[in-house]
Amino acid sequence: MRTIECYISRQMRSPIIGAILAMTLVALLSQSLSQIEVIIERGQSVMTFLKITVFALPQLTGLIFPIAIFVGTLIALNRLHNEQEFVACYANGMSLKQISSPVVRFGVYITLISLLMSLFLQPAASRAMREELFRVKTDLIAAAVREGDFSTTTSDMTIYVQRIEQNGLLRQIYIRTPGPAGADRTYLAREGRLVKPEGGGQILILRDGSTQQVAENSVLNHLTFEEYSFNVAQYFSSDDFLHYKDSDRWMHELFFPNTAMEWERGSWKKLMAEGHARITGPLYNLGFSLLAVVGVLGGHFSRHGYGRRIAIVSAIAAGTRIFGFAVEAACSGTPALNILQYAVPLGLIFMCIRTINKSDRTIATTRKSQLVGLSEIGAPNAKGAA
Repeated sequence: MRTIECYISRQMRSPIIGAILAMTLVALLSQSLSQIEVIIERGQSVMTFLKITVFALPQLTGLIFPIAIFVGTLIALNRLHNEQEFVACYANGMSLKQISSPVVRFGVYITLISLLMSLFLQPAASRAMREELFRVKTDLIAAAVREGDFSTTTSDMTIYVQRIEQNGLLRQIYIRTPGPAGADRTYLAREGRLVKPEGGGQILILRDGSTQQVAENSVLNHLTFEEYSFNVAQYFSSDDFLHYKDSDRWMHELFFPNTAMEWERGSWKKLMAEGHARITGPLYNLGFSLLAVVGVLGGHFSRHGYGRRIAIVSAIAAGTRIFGFAVEAACSGTPALNILQYAVPLGLIFMCIRTINKSDRTIATTRKSQLVGLSEIGAPNAKGAA
């Protein structure tokens, strides 16, 4: 029996892992398309774009894993059925519980992995992504400069950049800063780069340029330079601050928010709902793996396949997950409903186990009646021979 279980486990490994990888690539593609503006409009490097895309992936695993294990398990079990492998298992005296045990183990393993990612990896990656997005948002040059356009800040500074390289180098720069009594100062430079000193602020290092300003006596002051440090932070005003959303917070921050902070004090219901969702979300992996077993093996044997039954369990899977999201949204306003976040996946697991046990009893009864029938057929032959 152990050899057959190991064989079934090997046959399931490739479809499940393949489904997880395929859906992960789809999620990466969709995430990268949503963040493409980081390169196009913000003038950031490809490395920044890749970091933001990868940091968002752990949060998507809560959606990817249950669907992937459901699809992969259906593919594996349906292929084994078409190859008459389960007929051989039943003929060998195996029960449905023994056949489905490799599926349950896979479901448990992925549930544990998903739980670890949900509790630890997701908040760490989400925080890193939030910090990177905040850095991009507060990048003064990326926020104010548009390649080939004249941009004017709220402090009346005008800046023009002919081209922005992917490595952050600015080409052909023009800057006009307001001065007293209309004595504006202009800067022209061949190239420049924005740097951030350790003490804070942002400085634009201009190279190979010149500066001009008309003095009070109408004399033009002209100065050329090889390198000039221009403090751009004084011409930008921003009241943005780094704010971690509920998906970025650790578990203790969700269940025990800091009531001294106004936002956390007013959002404790939402934070608690997110905390319970982090715990219950991985349970859908085990529930969906058992549901796939029910779709293929949880009923009467059929030589023509289980297309109708698979369609039914697929609809149940989709409906259950959508209902789970609806419950999570409702819990953001009513904390008493958080118990339903546990009831939905655990109820699915209970119903699947009940269906598997019922099918197992049916198979055992059928097998027993067949043995009785064979013994009755053999009895007259034995009497006649005597």
